[in-house]
Amino acid sequence: MPASQHQNPKSDIEISQAAVKRPILDVAKERLGIAAENLDPYGHYKAKVSMDYVKSLKDKKNGKLILVTAISPTPAGEGKTTTTVGLTDALNHIGKKAMLCLREPSLGPSFGMKGGAAGGGYAQVIPMEDINLHFTGDFHAITSAHNLLSALIDNHIYWGNALGIDSRRVAWRRVIDMNDRALREIVCSLGGVANGYPREAGFDITVASEVMAIFCLAKDLDDLKERLGNIIVAYTRDRKPIRAKDLNANGAMTALLKEAIAPNLVQTLEGTPAFIHGGPFANIAHGCNSVVATTTALKLADYVVTEAGFGADLGAEKFIDIKCRKAGIAPDCVVVVATIRALKMHGGVKKEDLKKEDLKALEAGMSNLKRHIENIQKFGLPAVVSINRFSADTDAEIALVKDKCKSLGVEALMADHWAMGGEGAADVAKAVVKVIDEKKGALQPLYPDDMPLFEKVRTIAKEIYRADDATADKSVKDQLKAWEDMGFGKLPVCIAKTQYSFSTNPDAKGAPTGFNIPVREVRLSAGAEFIVAICGEIMTMPGLPKVPSADSIDVNAEGKIVGLF
Repeated sequence: MPASQHQNPKSDIEISQAAVKRPILDVAKERLGIAAENLDPYGHYKAKVSMDYVKSLKDKKNGKLILVTAISPTPAGEGKTTTTVGLTDALNHIGKKAMLCLREPSLGPSFGMKGGAAGGGYAQVIPMEDINLHFTGDFHAITSAHNLLSALIDNHIYWGNALGIDSRRVAWRRVIDMNDRALREIVCSLGGVANGYPREAGFDITVASEVMAIFCLAKDLDDLKERLGNIIVAYTRDRKPIRAKDLNANGAMTALLKEAIAPNLVQTLEGTPAFIHGGPFANIAHGCNSVVATTTALKLADYVVTEAGFGADLGAEKFIDIKCRKAGIAPDCVVVVATIRALKMHGGVKKEDLKKEDLKALEAGMSNLKRHIENIQKFGLPAVVSINRFSADTDAEIALVKDKCKSLGVEALMADHWAMGGEGAADVAKAVVKVIDEKKGALQPLYPDDMPLFEKVRTIAKEIYRADDATADKSVKDQLKAWEDMGFGKLPVCIAKTQYSFSTNPDAKGAPTGFNIPVREVRLSAGAEFIVAICGEIMTMPGLPKVPSADSIDVNAEGKIVGLF
């Protein structure tokens, strides 16, 4: 058996810091054919690709797009980003020209509990600590642009409120890229006349910002500016919408995002080029990297590997029903990531017992993988299952997973890229290429544009989550109907719910049935052009755990960051 996870004593950051990094100008020139004058370097190992160069590629033929998704996440870990990196390295290992597109990590989970988003082991993008912290400043720019609009709203009300904004109907919350539960609900403008009119408000995490969604869906700078102007920030007393452009905000917001919109180029440990750009969460937003990065990569490589956040019920569904609609792209193959450990957790095994062989629990947990595969097939897409190898996996467990997947018409392959890099995922890469070469049919979105908004929510609930129905109070349904009357009825919907289950109960593992999806609140993202349906107890501002990752992060005597995963 090849080397497996947890047999390597080095941490992710130690592996990253020990790597021999190539100058990013060399990676760009030799692997992608991008000359130095088309790059804006941020130090030696990361750079932005100029938007003028991006525009120059528009007539080039597209490569093949591979979407990496996963089963519903568990504390046992699945390794979706690690697989995205390892698979791309593996495609290059077997002689293909491939690059990858990932989302930028948020500081919230980096200092909270999930960790970063740069892969792991010997399947990482580097420089890992830069990527997981400030990187090129994109998130700071998005946060600043969002909060500039917040400031302009309150400033307009303070200086006479010529637009007639009803301060009770300001829909625009503030954001910060940190988990801070104390900011979920606030009262602002206290302290007297000089500070404005007191009102209830609140903060979301930056990744949930509509500015983030717009940033990731905009095709270019002009599209970005137009979408920013279309953001509805508030309503008048007679329910007339007030947009960002009514406040003359979109020009200044675009100025703050002018440099950020250019895609960020870095490399894997094996020198594979990678775009890391944009970063919405898939449990509370649409969960995909930027359209600019993905469409640019498709012009530069024969195979582009990208990921969508969390399980396929969230990230992959939104990738297809939102991103693919908006960008005019479609995956040629979907890779569903799982681990035998995680499948056993879905079958009822406790984390401390995962090293023991348990075929009964594994078979029960396969229900989760089965449902995700069936959902991918509903979209008319071929799938391959990649099982991240762990040292405790037994031959009988591996055989069971492969046999069950075969009965569903998909191939499951073991992958060991965590310990072996691209070579460890070569079998998965060969299977993906074979599936793409044999692909038949075309992408089938889940619902048509002209379906009523609440019916779109119900369709996702029933078809993807397998709920009995979606439910909502009359006020929610009335709000959706009002938006339809305003001309927003053809927008797709973005479901915000727990990532841990098909249901809204995070403890309901496997493939639960006999539940409803309660829609608690709906929000209109008129600039991003989708409707957000907030379901169950999901929060758009997460909190920190009792022992956050921040407790372990430090800078040592040599000036190196330590404890970052």
